[in-house]
Amino acid sequence: MHPLVGVLISYLAGSIPFAYLAGKAKGIDLRQHGSGNLGATNAIRVLGKRIGGAVYLADTLKGTLPVLLLPPLIDSTQRELWAIAFGIVAILGHVRPIFLMGQGGGKGVATAGGVFFGLAPIPAITAFLCFVATLAITRYASVGSMVAAVVLPAAILALNGPTVLFGIACAVGLFVFWTHRSNIGRLRNGTEPKMSRSKQEPQSA
Repeated sequence: MHPLVGVLISYLAGSIPFAYLAGKAKGIDLRQHGSGNLGATNAIRVLGKRIGGAVYLADTLKGTLPVLLLPPLIDSTQRELWAIAFGIVAILGHVRPIFLMGQGGGKGVATAGGVFFGLAPIPAITAFLCFVATLAITRYASVGSMVAAVVLPAAILALNGPTVLFGIACAVGLFVFWTHRSNIGRLRNGTEPKMSRSKQEPQSA
């Protein structure tokens, strides 16, 4: 398989809007509810933890599967670099999904996490645990996401040194901060919504 075919497959996989599809299955357009974001956090808030958790898993897998399954199929001696490329494109697909005309995607955290679960499992697990701990303490999913975005490249650097993957992790971390710029503004203003500890039920359309 030509590597560019892998790039296309990765982008299409990343573009599958699982949050949008889950909302539509419940008669809800998530773009019109909650934060309006098509990511797992908004899916949890609006559709409930069970459906939102399934969205999170699906968004994670669409980052993991391309970097694990596609590189062995390509005709190239640079499979590791192409795996990174496939992951980047999957993240871009999530944020700018072609199936929604390049608009209204998520913020890329779950998919980016999935990419690094495939590329660097131990740093990715470390970052995920830091996300969970931060969310448990602050109840801000956005803060947890940004903490994970900092921890991931730091863990890669500590384990592997200043590799190409470290540079990519830094770039992805900056991208996560950029997609969370509105959250940062709400955190400063004290208007950022917290994740509820109580059991959540789907809201009606």
